[in-house]
Amino acid sequence: MTPADPTPTEEIEAPPAHWEGDVLLRDGSTAHIRPIAPEDDELLVEFYARVSDTSKYYRFFSPMPVLSERDVRRFTHVDHRDRVALVLVLQEKMIAVGRYDVVSPGEAEVAFLVEDSHQGRGIAQLLLEHLAQAGRERGVERFIAEVLPDNSRMIQTFRDAGYRVVSGYQDGVIALEFPIDPTDTAIGVMHDREHTAEARSIDRFFHPRSVAIIGASRRQDTVGQVLVRNLVTGDFTGRVYVVNPSAPAVSGMPAYKNVNDIPDDVDVAIVAVPAEAVTDVVLDCANKGVHGLIVISSGFAETGEEGRRRQRHLAGLCRSYGLRLIGPNCLGIVNTDPGVQVNASLSSVMPARGRAGFFCQSGALGSAILEKVKNRGLGISTFVSAGNRADVSGNDLLQYWEEDDATEVVMMYLESIGTPRKFSRIARRVSQRKPIVAVRSGRTTQGVPMGHTVRRIGAPQAAVDAMFRQAGVIQVDTLDDMFDVAQLLAHQPLPRGRRVAIVGNSDALGLLASDAASAVGLVVNRSVALGADATAEDFEDALDDAIDDPDVDSVIAVYIPPLDVSGEEVANVLAAVGEQSDKPLVSSFLGAEGIPELLRVPDVAGSSAGRGSVPSYPAVEAAVRALARVVEYAVWLRVPDGPPAEPEAIDDRAARVLVERVLESPEIAESDREVELDQDTLSELLAAYGIELWPTLTAHTVDEAIAAGERLGWDVVLKSTLAAVRERPDQVHVWRNISDAHDMQESWESLSRLVDPAVGRFVVQRNAPTGVPIAVRTFEDPLFGPVVSFGISGPVIELLGDWSYRIPPLGRHEVSAMVREVKSSPLLFGYRGADPVDVAAVEDLIARVAALQNDLPQLSSLELSLVLAGVDGARVLTAGARVAPVRDPRPDSFVRRMTDLVTTIPE
Repeated sequence: MTPADPTPTEEIEAPPAHWEGDVLLRDGSTAHIRPIAPEDDELLVEFYARVSDTSKYYRFFSPMPVLSERDVRRFTHVDHRDRVALVLVLQEKMIAVGRYDVVSPGEAEVAFLVEDSHQGRGIAQLLLEHLAQAGRERGVERFIAEVLPDNSRMIQTFRDAGYRVVSGYQDGVIALEFPIDPTDTAIGVMHDREHTAEARSIDRFFHPRSVAIIGASRRQDTVGQVLVRNLVTGDFTGRVYVVNPSAPAVSGMPAYKNVNDIPDDVDVAIVAVPAEAVTDVVLDCANKGVHGLIVISSGFAETGEEGRRRQRHLAGLCRSYGLRLIGPNCLGIVNTDPGVQVNASLSSVMPARGRAGFFCQSGALGSAILEKVKNRGLGISTFVSAGNRADVSGNDLLQYWEEDDATEVVMMYLESIGTPRKFSRIARRVSQRKPIVAVRSGRTTQGVPMGHTVRRIGAPQAAVDAMFRQAGVIQVDTLDDMFDVAQLLAHQPLPRGRRVAIVGNSDALGLLASDAASAVGLVVNRSVALGADATAEDFEDALDDAIDDPDVDSVIAVYIPPLDVSGEEVANVLAAVGEQSDKPLVSSFLGAEGIPELLRVPDVAGSSAGRGSVPSYPAVEAAVRALARVVEYAVWLRVPDGPPAEPEAIDDRAARVLVERVLESPEIAESDREVELDQDTLSELLAAYGIELWPTLTAHTVDEAIAAGERLGWDVVLKSTLAAVRERPDQVHVWRNISDAHDMQESWESLSRLVDPAVGRFVVQRNAPTGVPIAVRTFEDPLFGPVVSFGISGPVIELLGDWSYRIPPLGRHEVSAMVREVKSSPLLFGYRGADPVDVAAVEDLIARVAALQNDLPQLSSLELSLVLAGVDGARVLTAGARVAPVRDPRPDSFVRRMTDLVTTIPE
């Protein structure tokens, strides 16, 4: 069935803006996807001319060497609803087109055509993902496709997508059909492809065979000269080329006027030219076939509005020409792999080989970090300073480090997070394999540095902290804390529990260690004071006993010699025990910081310090804090996510239809504004997710209140809906135990003296069983997506901010943890002899609310502000919700796309 051609006067609806974006191909290069437009006729004709006859035959099942004018018009003029076409553009050329045409209600035929020279790069899979998402938004439920039997690559594209594909064979054609709902399998396939593409794009930076320095200089103490010196003296194993249009040679190497003059291939270009000249460099590098750019140059978003525009143009230009970009305004990258040994940075420090990968953003901070790494003897595997982070971000590095055998610990200094939801998803997966230690600046203000063109996080700090915990990220407060934790993770095994032994030759320091351990939740099961004159043999015996003790999970050793001696014999004991032990051993050895030479174990892999090396801390409190954070990570690893919290009796389709009906009203659709749901609509919405809203009847007069009491069968309450009191069951603005008209008359008069009925609307409800007042809240954050919180209701709790937060979707363990981690949770478990509440009902309510918010991005906020949790259930007495049209998809939605290039001014 062929859809009717659009008439010349037919008005074409503009496609949604979010259908356009930058994407990453399988090989790690970039391209741009967007809806086709009528003005693409020339691009389409040129593209079709480059496609082979075989590919054309596979697409149209017959020879079709050229497109007629009618074909061109039909393919470029679509309505973006029943006829949708997306094109992939690279270097201003169309390289692929995919489309669907609705053939019957809910069913559309899908087809692709990819230029032969770009086949095998995962382009058809990308187009299928984006077309499926567009179809879902337009009400399409199934795709069908007809494929020739020998077109095995296209058949495999459909089968590998993760959908439930059904096939048939008729008249020499294979017919495929499948629903396009985003199944768990399809989402998993998409995430695997995303991981592969992003990891490969970073691998190209860390393993270049050749590097060109554009802006290399002969003058000393210039950026261009420092880059050349660091790359060459760092013993880079590949080829180095220098580009300088006005010099015949730089540092003894021939200089080329342009990168295109270099006779060999160039994998990575380091750019150190004035900001206004960087655009020309991008075009030259794209023409040369360079894979990635490291832009050291400043003068971009960190300088103000003009710089932000320049940075956006730079990033967009790189992506449109297939290049990934680190920077601008960055320090550079380092890979200590002896097979590469690349120092493509401004830092003269080439750190020793180690087990930790490090990501930061600030260039100035990056230099200090590398110096600190060197001083501590820690060593790193790879290092990236992303500067203004216009393109390559921490998410990309996490994707790379997940599979990098040389990296066992990930360290991140985060000044901003562009897509927190994606970061959380990737970090949670990586944390299952290797620990992530992170410092997040601006935690109190949620501010964004000047050069970072990202949106400011609207979620409260506690929600962001909860996201880190939920993902298993070890969040610390300072750089020193990060190195303290990382040096323990990199060299010692994980503890099995919280039980520690303290062995030392100082009673005072032993007591300090015990106090510090208790303060951070560790349990001191063994404390051995050896005395000031303890020998190496004494230490060895005490340490062996502690490690052999089944009631000990970790050991803290403290050694402060009474005289000015080297302590070499004790150090040898510590190193030997640390190497052989299957329990972590940390020390405060001579007040040293890092991995002292005496405590290092040789590493056959070439790292500065091998597994079993004993980390030392200048103060026992620092050793204890680091150990406590590693214990929390070990506990997180051992506690499985468990099955997802999937409450029964949920009708998500009914809820979606209800919200869409509300938003389709003309006054809302035209204004694009947020609207509060009335109580009847809210009650219906909650009921779709198995949540009963306690019946509430509004009363404007005492007669209406009496009628409401009779309707509810009496034993009711009368209360005001003033925001200040409606969540407070302990307030005098609530009259209870009203059993007849006389009681209601008295209650109305008494309440009217306190609150004017015209100001605070009065309502009548059935009297609910007693219970602990709790609250469950959700909201939709532009960066996070859905956020859910839980707390005990009351003014003291509000003042203390005693709330737990999570990012849906939630597992059962996470729901359980939300209830128990608030400080006031004992109120739910029989505090001071009270009856324990029905915690299972509370958890079920949280799970339902989280599922509702996760399923409906149109739900701006939902607040169950007064829920009474009793011994036999949880009853929702007061609730409110707001909805708004969704113009942009959630971050990290059901299609792969790169982060949008935004240019917001940080507040």
